[in-house]
Amino acid sequence: MKRSRTFLSGLFVALVVVLPSVGASGNFAKSKADAGQEQMLVSVDWLSKHFSDPSFVLLHISKKEEYDAAHIPGAQYLEYHDISTPHGAGLMLELPPMAQLVSVFEKLGISNKSRVILYFGNDWVSPTTRVYWTIDTMGLGPRTSILDGGLPAWRAAGKPLTTEVKTATQGSITPEPRTDIFADAAWVSSHLNQPNVTILDARNREFYTGEKSDGNPRQGHIPGASNLPFPELVDEKSSKFKNPDAIQELFENAGLKPSNLMVSYCHIGQRATVLYFAAKMLGYHARMYDGSWEEWSKSPNLPIVRGDKPGKP
Repeated sequence: MKRSRTFLSGLFVALVVVLPSVGASGNFAKSKADAGQEQMLVSVDWLSKHFSDPSFVLLHISKKEEYDAAHIPGAQYLEYHDISTPHGAGLMLELPPMAQLVSVFEKLGISNKSRVILYFGNDWVSPTTRVYWTIDTMGLGPRTSILDGGLPAWRAAGKPLTTEVKTATQGSITPEPRTDIFADAAWVSSHLNQPNVTILDARNREFYTGEKSDGNPRQGHIPGASNLPFPELVDEKSSKFKNPDAIQELFENAGLKPSNLMVSYCHIGQRATVLYFAAKMLGYHARMYDGSWEEWSKSPNLPIVRGDKPGKP
């Protein structure tokens, strides 16, 4: 598979909304790259108070017609497919060449010193965290955040909306790729039985067990992986992240130990980024397997397990 090569030459960038960072119990050591991390999840009130900051770049993530109908003043529309390898040229959702990412996000007004704010139009939580992970792989994560609850929360608070499209000022990005938050099939395969690595499957349980097919050649899960469906981390009605204690309990029940590296995967590398974002927010070291089950299931030499237990290779 070409993901490991693609990662070094291409990565995703996304709109970020700054949110207060939350420390998990244990004060897990952060990498040098994360040492200056801004608040990852921000509230509507926080964004309102900092709205006039000239370094802010707001990115709207949704269907185009939703952006056209109403968006936060000054927000740019991010075409989600522009930051992925085109269908038919790789896996369904795959990091494209770095030059492509730089071009897309510079046109949206992002520079290395920008404060990026990501928000979704309706319930696009996992596409928004995918954008965050993409930005993080480019080295821009420390200055990126997500608006908790997205546009619905902004609208419910009576904040201003517009249909006016602001012309972005060309940005300038010098990416600093982070291979320490990316995993490919070779990396996952070589870390299956390591006690300090916890692999979490973010798919719904019927796909994890193999009872239901997602259209890929083989069904089941990666040996040793525990199941933590991504919707469990988010409030169903508000699309806001659950409180840190509740998320911490979900991770612990899934077998994630305080000192372990968390590696998440899903169908195509989108839903797994919800786990990645939440784990990082709580202070864990985290990676995301970009190829996810689509890539793993298509490689007959890679082992799989069926049923509701993690299993072994």
